[in-house]
Amino acid sequence: MTTYTRADSGIEPHADGHGLFYVMGPSGSGKDSLLRALRERLGPQDRVVVAHRYITRAADANEASVALSTDEFARRQALGCMALHWHSHGLDYGIGVEIEDWLARGLKVIVNGSREYLPKAVARYPGLCAVHVRVKPEALAARLRQRGRESEAAIAQRLARAGQAFDVPAGCRLVEIDNSGALDDSAASFARLIGVGHD
Repeated sequence: MTTYTRADSGIEPHADGHGLFYVMGPSGSGKDSLLRALRERLGPQDRVVVAHRYITRAADANEASVALSTDEFARRQALGCMALHWHSHGLDYGIGVEIEDWLARGLKVIVNGSREYLPKAVARYPGLCAVHVRVKPEALAARLRQRGRESEAAIAQRLARAGQAFDVPAGCRLVEIDNSGALDDSAASFARLIGVGHD
């Protein structure tokens, strides 16, 4: 696990965002599996919530997501129900405004985000901790093929995109977790980061 912080940018905050962990990484890096493994470590005394994500496709059994139609997603976005939202690979993704109530109650909140959307997320919640889940290219390729969602051409595009640099705003704390190996090791690193001591 690697961590570093860039200099403060002086962004005017929408909300504090301390206690918010913004998880991101290329498709196939195992974010959903990592979040599920973390949820399994949480006990009744742990003041940690993994937020579900709204998405305009059927939810996978491995992910904490709620499927919405495109029209319903747009309606909720227009009503101000989305704290964070982005469009990627032809789909809409969102995190509900309920996370702000959870943060106000002193809970640690974990969301499944997007690398491209990180600057906007930081602008809204300057105190968030960005968690980048990375994986070795050969492991990523194997996982994408095993998932069976996409063609070889689409997988090649995802592999190329996975290696691209992304913008980390000034003042944003970024922690990297290598998820190439055993999931339990990655989950233990993540648990330590958020202060859950159940190794």
